[in-house]
Amino acid sequence: MIVPMKKVSLIIMGDKKSETLKKLRKLGILHIEITEGSGEKINELNEQKALLESAIFNIGKKKNTEEKSVDYYEALAIAREIASLAEEKKVCQAEKNALNAELDRLKNWGELDPCSITDLAQKGVHVSLYEMPKAEYEGLGENVKTLILDRTKASVKFLMIESGMEGEVEVLQSINSYRLELPQISSTEMKQKIAELSSRIKTIDEKTVSYADYIESMKNAIKICEKEIEFEVYATGMADESVSADDKRDVSIAYFKGYIEEENLDRLKQKAKNNSWGLLVEEPCEEDNVPTKLKNNKFVSLIYPLTDFLGTVPGYFEYDISGWFLAFILIFFGIIFGDGGYGLLICFVAAIPIIKSLVSKKSVSPMFLLVGLFGLSTVLWGTLTCTWFGLSPEQLPQWLKCLSVPVISNVYADKIWYPFWTQGEVGLTTAQNLQIFCFSLALIQLTVAHIKGAMRNKKSLKVLGDIGSILQLLGIYYLVLSLVVNAQVFSFGLVIAGIPVGTVAIALIGVGFCLNFVFANYEGNIIKSILTSLTNIVSVLLGVVNVFSDIVSYIRLWAVGLAGAAISATVNELAGPLLGNFMFMLLAIILLVFGHGLNMILNILSVIVHGIRLNTLEFSSHLDMSWSGHKFKPFEEQID
Repeated sequence: MIVPMKKVSLIIMGDKKSETLKKLRKLGILHIEITEGSGEKINELNEQKALLESAIFNIGKKKNTEEKSVDYYEALAIAREIASLAEEKKVCQAEKNALNAELDRLKNWGELDPCSITDLAQKGVHVSLYEMPKAEYEGLGENVKTLILDRTKASVKFLMIESGMEGEVEVLQSINSYRLELPQISSTEMKQKIAELSSRIKTIDEKTVSYADYIESMKNAIKICEKEIEFEVYATGMADESVSADDKRDVSIAYFKGYIEEENLDRLKQKAKNNSWGLLVEEPCEEDNVPTKLKNNKFVSLIYPLTDFLGTVPGYFEYDISGWFLAFILIFFGIIFGDGGYGLLICFVAAIPIIKSLVSKKSVSPMFLLVGLFGLSTVLWGTLTCTWFGLSPEQLPQWLKCLSVPVISNVYADKIWYPFWTQGEVGLTTAQNLQIFCFSLALIQLTVAHIKGAMRNKKSLKVLGDIGSILQLLGIYYLVLSLVVNAQVFSFGLVIAGIPVGTVAIALIGVGFCLNFVFANYEGNIIKSILTSLTNIVSVLLGVVNVFSDIVSYIRLWAVGLAGAAISATVNELAGPLLGNFMFMLLAIILLVFGHGLNMILNILSVIVHGIRLNTLEFSSHLDMSWSGHKFKPFEEQID
């Protein structure tokens, strides 16, 4: 359930901000609604936090070392040392890259020493190095003296000796673009410098990694920083007012708003009374940015690791669908993975950390329990459909076949199932039975959404709009079975026990649409509700189409599961012939591990894309949920 909240406004003396915040932080029950703060202290703390985070990043992956504990200021000093080393490494790396680039530029000239050329110039011999196309070189004429160093079909490298001959200056100017710019130091010195820089970079890396023992201390320092930033934000973000006292002095007061769990309100009242704070308590309204806190039993709470990962939080005035989310995602996961063998592997992976926690008498992480449930769900679906590691039914033992449910089992994939009303004339395949199962899931889940809406609106005529939506669902469900699954088995002329099923389905859609049209926007006046529907007639009509598409979209469960089964079967077909040959057995094992591993990864992505979508989009849209909430975060002391 969503924990009931109260909106509170707290008024304090302007000079008591820090003192009050310290007391509230120690109390640890109030969510303060202040999002902006300013001041040098906040900037300084943000810089310290960034410094600590950068230090942890520079250290990289932590090795198995003995943890060393230091206080906040020591951790900050270590972070500064790491930052200094990182800056030095950056300078060394830039210089090394520049030298490597210079060597790469000169690599075709062999070992160059600019000092020798300078020495010649001092003795009156001026030489320059050039590389130019062969055709242009041959057109230089006799006005210049050159010494060819290297010649190819396309170009010529040469040394030019300035002799002062007539026309030489003009030639030098015309070929200046081909002149080699001499390096500052010789190639040998550059290589030596690169070696020294590489050695220094290695030393810096070793020194940086040696601080891995202090990573946890730096992480704790980051938490302290965050708490101090939060404190300063609240302290500087409070609204200030000046009011006149009885003695005509202006008195500064500060105030802020927040939210508190209803059950903790008395504690805050007592604290306010003891400290002479002004306290105003109100009921939150829909315009308020009320935080959300969910409270469920241990089993339903297993869904929290998944919703935390997705970052989905229901708004305070929306529904807590944690239980329904968990129930349906377990079903969706099992269908999408679809293979009992994969389920056993998932259970095995989850069992390892669970057993370790139980042996060490530590609490088991809800995440591993959730993964274990996903595995069990997959094993159950694989058992019902007789799907194990993509093997054909002929390759499986008889007892596994007996555990499956015939109408959806791969054992009877080629069999036609004849519903009683068809009298053996037309029937359904196993694939069509699976499609019906998926559409039935859609009907159940979407009906649950509208039942929840009806329960909320039970004291208003608006409940008739929800009932109309349920009737539409029932009628459109049969329409989907007829148009998508089998038009002969689910024909509109079908009569069962004297009941014209097709006609009833059409009637349900019509009656449901009318009820929804009249009462969906009811707010105390039927005429206004009808006018609102008429104003949005296009959206109302599209709503019927959306119901159809929402039901049909659940076929993705069957389609994705079928694709996964096809991939696993293909992997087995590729590896099967290799297993019979001892020489290729290792290759076959690698192929099986890689193929099935890749298939499981694709299935995980499919669960995220398709399974979660059905909960957060199709189901939620019928609940009118936008997941617009944010978590309740009380202002509290640092927790180690």
